[in-house]
Amino acid sequence: MPSKKAPAVEVEVAGHAVRLSSPDRVMFPQAGYTKQDVFDYYLAVGDGISRALDHRPTTLQRFPDGIDGEAFYQKRLPARGTPDWLNGAEITFPSGRKATELCPVDLAHVAWAAQMNTVVFHAWPVRAKDPDHPDELRIDLDPQPGTDFGNAAEAAGELRAVLDEIGAIGWPKTSGGRGVHVYLRIQPRWTFVEVRRATIALARALERRRPDLVTTSWWKEERGERVFVDFNQMARDRTIAAAYSLRANARATASTPLTWDELPDVEPNDFDLRTLPQRFAKVGDPHAGIDDAAFDITPLLEWSAADEREGHGDMPYPPDHPKMPGEPPRVQPSKKNPANWTEG
Repeated sequence: MPSKKAPAVEVEVAGHAVRLSSPDRVMFPQAGYTKQDVFDYYLAVGDGISRALDHRPTTLQRFPDGIDGEAFYQKRLPARGTPDWLNGAEITFPSGRKATELCPVDLAHVAWAAQMNTVVFHAWPVRAKDPDHPDELRIDLDPQPGTDFGNAAEAAGELRAVLDEIGAIGWPKTSGGRGVHVYLRIQPRWTFVEVRRATIALARALERRRPDLVTTSWWKEERGERVFVDFNQMARDRTIAAAYSLRANARATASTPLTWDELPDVEPNDFDLRTLPQRFAKVGDPHAGIDDAAFDITPLLEWSAADEREGHGDMPYPPDHPKMPGEPPRVQPSKKNPANWTEG
């Protein structure tokens, strides 16, 4: 006889009743973590995940049958069956189409998403009140084959030195995998195009500082055994797993905010569904001050203009984006020929 399913429970979160159905559903088969475990994890790191998602349009990566089953990205709130207190925000995709995504304004929104089998939260770098002007510049340090988290952490240390030179404060975190993310809080004055160009300029400055360690090459065949600065994470509709978000891997690791001093000595597998709540209860949120000072990216835009004068203009956009003004051809270097490539 099949085992009897655990009954649904109702939990009060941030003044709202959130129903948790099928709490015994296994979400992480190798570790044995259930939907209840995921739900409880997000409550335990509530202040941190709420800060990371606060008033940000958020794409949900949902796993109705656990992480070994099929997954999908939910970019629109369901048309029916949502609580009347659930908040949404309108965003515009590169195609010009619009959608209303979940926009967490309190921890109840996170709990509701966990009830909907969400494992990973992908927040936009904007707030709902101004969805076309990012207030967060994100640097994604992505180790390539032959490199690892230690190399990404070393690159982050070099990035910190560059940021110090321009008076910017960076906030590092693990990606939950092999990479490192560094966030800058910025003034929401610039478009996605401008913030992406600022990110490219910062990446190029880092590459010039450590060409042996860092690359900005969009094409994989040119990257070598270096850490790639994925500047296209600042393109519209590109998101990074939020701080404190779980990742859909066997260990149930989590994207974890760190101090700069911690970064060289940690391993990304140190932080998971079981260990991160303990750490959070002990040390709190290293990103607690991220909203206190917004950086003016004008120096980075000046670097971008200087790069362009030297012949280093824009870089290719993701393939699903429309062709952008000033963008070079989207042809990998090994396939370039006079018919499809113009140098410079």
